[in-house]
Amino acid sequence: MTPEEMAVDAVDEITIETGYDSAWVGEEARRLSNWGRWGPDDQIGAWNTVTPEKVVQAAACVRKGVVFSLALPFGSDGPNSGQIPNRLNALHFMTLSGTDVSAGAQRHFAGDAGFAEDWILMNTSASTQWDGFPHVFREGRMYNDVPASAVPSAGARRNSVAELRDRIVTRGVLLDVPRQKALQWLEPGYAIEPEDLDACLDATGVEVGPGDALLIRTGALARVRARGSWGDYAGTGPAAGLGLRSGAWFRERDVAAVAADNWSFEVMPWATPDTIGPLHQIILCHCGISIGEMFDLEALAEDCAGDGVYECMLVAPPLPVEGAVNTPTNPQAIK
Repeated sequence: MTPEEMAVDAVDEITIETGYDSAWVGEEARRLSNWGRWGPDDQIGAWNTVTPEKVVQAAACVRKGVVFSLALPFGSDGPNSGQIPNRLNALHFMTLSGTDVSAGAQRHFAGDAGFAEDWILMNTSASTQWDGFPHVFREGRMYNDVPASAVPSAGARRNSVAELRDRIVTRGVLLDVPRQKALQWLEPGYAIEPEDLDACLDATGVEVGPGDALLIRTGALARVRARGSWGDYAGTGPAAGLGLRSGAWFRERDVAAVAADNWSFEVMPWATPDTIGPLHQIILCHCGISIGEMFDLEALAEDCAGDGVYECMLVAPPLPVEGAVNTPTNPQAIK
């Protein structure tokens, strides 16, 4: 989310009830911080916990040979319906096409051959994506105490998401919060806190450990499909998401990443009236835990409910774009 998108919403009852503010976020971020844990030059954060042994454990989760793509569409049918000016759907267009061939327009250079070529112009957060560590700063700093000035207009000189090009292969664990509550989806404004996460693990018998990637289902996409339109899915209106106390839960278990099916990842309105993206500040800036947004978990959740197995092998590499802050991805959950 860009600063323009993250404009502080009017404080409503949901926000008032939390009692959190920027000072609390700062204290929590420092308490949970991984700065310096893997050395002053580290740029991969909690992905250090994904060892070769962890990758072997992830591979052992493949029992049925069933693959689920967790990606939403990239293109005109994507989730960004225009509510946020800086987050438009990817623009896909052709520079060479089959209709060129049919019209004979390529014969001057192709002879009897014909070609199609396409381009994509997009914000890297237009659809299913990983937030890189330089995406959000707190007090002018990002992960591992690197100054915001290390991200000039040419791209990130430190902590680029491209540093994870060979890292995002690990054990994925689905936490289906609405299903555990016998709901289709969580109501807008609901904050998922440690009690909810513990209840999911208790119900499924799954344990979470270092290097895992958590897949948090809020049911946001079930709600989209039930009404037949994206509606306010991509925007700053009320939405169920992760609450602030969940940051400590993730850090205590040393997870490498947390991905959710909603647009904002954390609960909306923001849990703080005086700063924006507070959970992003804690787990991206200080914990070095990657955040995934707009992951389509619906088909995976149905399968997990059917066979009672809530773990998988997750393969979701970033595009290795040098200096990139965020990255689109097509995550594969393999069971």
